[in-house]
Amino acid sequence: MDYKKSKAPSNTVTRDVQELWKSTGNIYESVAIVAKRANQISVEIKQDLSKKLAEFASYNDSLDEVFENREQIEISRYYEKLPKPTLLATQEFLDGNVYWRDPSKDGVEEEEF
Repeated sequence: MDYKKSKAPSNTVTRDVQELWKSTGNIYESVAIVAKRANQISVEIKQDLSKKLAEFASYNDSLDEVFENREQIEISRYYEKLPKPTLLATQEFLDGNVYWRDPSKDGVEEEEF
C-alpha cells in the first residue's frame, strides 16, 4: 500500500472524541482497534523498508569503509516523511477502512482448560 497517498496528516491533529467512538460505542475499544492497526502498519512499513535497503547492503568485514549511496539516502528520506503509523491508522478508522470484530460479541463461547 502506498501510504504517501493517504489523506492522513503528517503532523499531530486534535481529534473529536465523539467521532472516534461512534462506530464502536466505546472510546477504549476504538483506541485499542486503532493501536492494533497502527502496529500492523508499522510492521508492514518496516518490512518494506528493510527489503528495499537490503538491495544496497554490502557485506564487507572492513569497518573502515563507509559507503554513502544516494539512492539509499533517498529511500530513507521518503520513509522519514511518511505520516506516523498512528496517524495513518486513525485516518483509516475514521474513514471506515478498518475491519474488526469482537469474538465475545459474536456468540462464540470461550472454553476453559
